[in-house]
Amino acid sequence: MLFSTTLTYNVEVNTNMQQAALPQRIPAQEHRIDEQKICKHAKRVVNTLTDKGYQAYLVGGCVRDLLLNITPKDFDIATNATPEEVRSLFDRSRIIGRRFQIVHVYYGRDFLEVSTFRAQVSNSGSSPNTQFNNGQITRDNTFGDIDEDALRRDFSINALYYDLTESTVLDFCSGMDAVKNRFLRMIGDPATRYREDPVRMLRAMRFRAKLGLEIEQETAAPIAECTHLLNDISSARLFDETIKLFHSGHAVNCFHELKHYGLFQQLFPMTDKELSHDPQLQDFIIGALGNTDARINIGKSVNPAFIFAILLWRSFQQAVIKRTRNGKISPEGIWDAGRNTIFRQASHTTIPKRFAITICEIWKFQGRFDRIRGRQISAFIAHPRFRAAYDFMCLRSLLGEVTQAECDWWTDIQKCDADEQQLMIEQRPEPKRPPKNKSKASKSKQKIIAS
Repeated sequence: MLFSTTLTYNVEVNTNMQQAALPQRIPAQEHRIDEQKICKHAKRVVNTLTDKGYQAYLVGGCVRDLLLNITPKDFDIATNATPEEVRSLFDRSRIIGRRFQIVHVYYGRDFLEVSTFRAQVSNSGSSPNTQFNNGQITRDNTFGDIDEDALRRDFSINALYYDLTESTVLDFCSGMDAVKNRFLRMIGDPATRYREDPVRMLRAMRFRAKLGLEIEQETAAPIAECTHLLNDISSARLFDETIKLFHSGHAVNCFHELKHYGLFQQLFPMTDKELSHDPQLQDFIIGALGNTDARINIGKSVNPAFIFAILLWRSFQQAVIKRTRNGKISPEGIWDAGRNTIFRQASHTTIPKRFAITICEIWKFQGRFDRIRGRQISAFIAHPRFRAAYDFMCLRSLLGEVTQAECDWWTDIQKCDADEQQLMIEQRPEPKRPPKNKSKASKSKQKIIAS
């Protein structure tokens, strides 16, 4: 058991967010958090703040994960010190954010996020530091007390604070009950909270997929009518949230949840349209997401470009077909098709240039696998993008675009020494030439792969 099941919860969450309840303090013998799992830098930041007379607590996902006996990847800290006061205490730190200012405190290449307690606000715009746009909070720098901060957080499982000085958990919103019973409950009125920040719907999907939580009916019900609100979120922020979903180690589950709640079509409308009439495409996507999960869960690196290349593959193929003449397309046409596909997606999720180039290279290289011969093969294998392109090519067998024999040949040649590689290259049969008959060539357009 992670913590005592004899706890009683007499905290009532004020759904109108007008008055915070006193916190329940859960001592170490009941919550059983292993402090050995707490980052030493997080402890140092908390101790520095408390030594200077400020309140400071671990907060949110790290406390939730510690209660679930999961070693947190990130540690966030909440304090009553203002961003400027936090910044003055740590030489290697900087204030970031326009919508809500926080401080990044750096240790080597890593950093910790330190946020100031937020105050309750109303849509009347009474505070000059808080701004609304049709119910969405666009600026949020009104600071308050810890009890107000707890009610400003999204889900009850994320409104838990850990006091390192006393090794106690502070629970304002029955978050311990939610952790113990593994459910997700919005603090306050769900529809209002989604309007304040529509990204909360995506966070709900990620928590459900990653932690296996059940979303309470009241929390889930408004999602269907609020999905369109994601259109009001910047495409850059949606890119970041998409990466969090698909690099969570639970990407397959995230995909299913996004589809179930109608959120996937808001992020990838072109892909969602293709999925509606191409059952094989879902197998292709799930296969890629499953591979990504496997790599993340054994500690291997992943590149966001790969997932976007998978999700936009069909759209790219359609763009290639439009630019094909007499069964042929120029290298410039290939790049133009790639740029056009990425440009169309960018209105929903921005794709940074460094990833866009990699995506186009993965697509462009697909035509090389069955075309190149001789010494070109060795150079191709040595290319920095070969491995991603190879993984992509093998996944295309799920679409019937590549034979298993072709995948096996490219798999085997990577395992050979130089002499064995040369023998395999010499024995490789010549590629089949495209049909000269115009009617057959026309049909073949449906299977054109970038050359």
